[in-house]
Amino acid sequence: MEEDKVILKSSHVYLSAELVERLFQNIHYAYVTYVVEQKKMLITPVSSQWFVKMHKPTQFLLKSRNLKGDRTLAIREILIDNDLDTADRILQYEIVEKTNLIKIAM
Repeated sequence: MEEDKVILKSSHVYLSAELVERLFQNIHYAYVTYVVEQKKMLITPVSSQWFVKMHKPTQFLLKSRNLKGDRTLAIREILIDNDLDTADRILQYEIVEKTNLIKIAM
């Protein structure tokens, strides 16, 4: 997987090792929520307590995919609950460094 890509594949969000290292370090769980008004999925480490206060996130395990350190989030329930496109594709995203937040356009 190329370092600068976030990919949706088989209802899993694939995060590159570089992205995981930068935002999650050694945290193995993420908070995920979908904001309908923005059509964006928000992902942040579970250490982000402010996120819980602002959103009603679901906690997901960051599953290891390979020895390089790529990880995935199984987000099928979010895709189904929000009637989102489940087709495999490269996702557009932005990172908010200050809050360790990934905003993914869905």
